[in-house]
Amino acid sequence: MTITFLGTGTSQGVPVIGCNCGTCTSLDFRDKRLRSSIHIQIKDKSYVIDTGPDFRAQMLREGIKQLDAIIYTHEHKDHTAGLDDIRPFNFMQMKDMPIYGTKPVLEQIRKEFSYVFSPKKYPGVPQIITHEISNEPFEVLGTTFCPIEVLHYKLPVFGYRVHDFTYITDAKYISETELKKIKGTKVLVLNALQIKEHLSHLTLAEALEIIEIIKPEKAYLTHISHRLGIHADIEKDLPENVFLAHDGLKITLDQCI
Repeated sequence: MTITFLGTGTSQGVPVIGCNCGTCTSLDFRDKRLRSSIHIQIKDKSYVIDTGPDFRAQMLREGIKQLDAIIYTHEHKDHTAGLDDIRPFNFMQMKDMPIYGTKPVLEQIRKEFSYVFSPKKYPGVPQIITHEISNEPFEVLGTTFCPIEVLHYKLPVFGYRVHDFTYITDAKYISETELKKIKGTKVLVLNALQIKEHLSHLTLAEALEIIEIIKPEKAYLTHISHRLGIHADIEKDLPENVFLAHDGLKITLDQCI
């Protein structure tokens, strides 16, 4: 099982347009962050969680030529806007793309990509098959995804546990019930937007508190804004089992297969 961080940035990405802060002007490649998304490879199956606005660039950068399914965390544009760029996979694989999301996610996608669902489709539009999910484990091509429901301000968002790996983005609050689903995870990915308090995202301190509760072998922070600071400066002060993720980072969990 190999996880690739396709993007680790917040909704504006890093650098932010027009910003001259130290993070946005950093020359460290780890401070260049596309919108948050991951790729999961399990044996011969290829999955992506979220297709943000940078989906095309992420697929090209990582050389991903096979994609079997897409799983969505929530309906915000920085997690769905790249859906149209699945078309090359339709052409190469000669089949419709399965996408998985809650009812609100699928309804939003139907609105934003209405041409995909038109009775009279324009030639070449994305071909997809929708699968509605709830807060219950579901199987995608032999792999079980266990949803972890978190709150992004008042919006329910799904993180996912796959074997001993858990990915959570856009969280501000995680209930005790949902935390129990995460316990035993060996690798935890969690959002940490910035240092200062934020309405709808975990701060660095809040993310570290959750990591201390779960006690994974390793934890990686994602969905990072330019306000968190320079990668090298932040990471040196983190606990020894906690790391800042960066675009293109790959982690392998042999024990999960």
